[in-house]
Amino acid sequence: MKTVEQHISDVLRLVEPLPPIELDLLRAHGSVLAEPVTSPVSLPGFDNSSMDGYAVVAADLAGAAEDRPVRLPVVADIPAGDASAAAIRPGHCARIMTGAPMPAGADAVVPVEWTDGGQAEVLIGRAPAPGNAVRRAGEDVREGTTVLEPGVRIGAAEMAVLAAVGRKAVRVHPRPRVVVLSTGAELVEPGSPIGPGQIWESNSYMLTAAAIDAGCAAYRHGFVGDEPEEVLSTLDDVLVQADVIVTTGGVSMGAYDVVKEVLSGLGTVAFDKVAMQPGMPQGAGTVGPSRTPILTLPGNPVSSFVSFQLFVRPALRKLRGLVPAPLPTVHARLAAAVRSPKGRRSYLRAVLAYDGLEGGPAYTARPAVRQGSHQLSALAETNALVVVPEDATELPSGAVVEVLRLPARD
Repeated sequence: MKTVEQHISDVLRLVEPLPPIELDLLRAHGSVLAEPVTSPVSLPGFDNSSMDGYAVVAADLAGAAEDRPVRLPVVADIPAGDASAAAIRPGHCARIMTGAPMPAGADAVVPVEWTDGGQAEVLIGRAPAPGNAVRRAGEDVREGTTVLEPGVRIGAAEMAVLAAVGRKAVRVHPRPRVVVLSTGAELVEPGSPIGPGQIWESNSYMLTAAAIDAGCAAYRHGFVGDEPEEVLSTLDDVLVQADVIVTTGGVSMGAYDVVKEVLSGLGTVAFDKVAMQPGMPQGAGTVGPSRTPILTLPGNPVSSFVSFQLFVRPALRKLRGLVPAPLPTVHARLAAAVRSPKGRRSYLRAVLAYDGLEGGPAYTARPAVRQGSHQLSALAETNALVVVPEDATELPSGAVVEVLRLPARD
């Protein structure tokens, strides 16, 4: 059987970062920067006050104290956004608001809390150091400085930086468009009545949500039956809206595994058995004239979920222009013994918790009781996958294992 690492490598060879496009700032949120961003100006662009108070000459207040306040005449009011060229002479001060430009001649700001709040003249009971509460021009960013590098995901902080340096739009790798569809004649849309032998379809909802969580624009096409013509027609229909297609079901060895039947005939998709549990049957390749990547996952819900995390998620990261890194890994103590079939790498659902104990890993992993690939309910209770190596058939409670942390649900 094929190794997990080999299948990851084969999947990643199918995808490349999407070509950059220019988007307005808010539309670029969540995308990955495709250009370096430099600041055309210094930030701040001028000396300004970091507090509401009084702009002063610090030397005028050298002896100020609560019991010996210094009285100064107030010669100006300077609000934020004031474009006038205000100035003060020694022995005078100006009332100033947060963000307002410092007047010429002033070298410090006295917070209003140190004063009596006077408007024509003010009593100041503390002596400020030169530079107190003054934001100097360029102390954040110097003109020409690179403020963001390519490959950065644009979140709230990055959005603020882009806007602060005057960018209205930016070049990014767009969110990949992921089309998800399930196959199976037994499937019924949730909310509809079910009959004998039927089940409500859940995989496409799960995978669409997982793709959205991974930073993509995902579209649930729904599900198709077990007729080859219908599957082929559906694939043709969705090509126009897909950067990658993800299917679930119909890839095993059964008589009605229609995805495998249809795509094998095209000769562009390889189907393999990967030495893992759950999720052994896998397929990957391209379809259509534009050679759109298609990743075919097993139909059992847990198999499909684990396959997405191991194989689809890194591919989506690469499409987005990110490093196709695997799930983050920690080491943890097993809170219960586990079993695994020889020759396959098992990925067991577990609850990972920080315990902070000395003398070993700081985490404990408690495997879920229900580990069947059809047992979907345990997914919502777990936050990690315990990795059991191919050469191990059982591990005792207390054994130190590798654990993959699933994406946070918050």
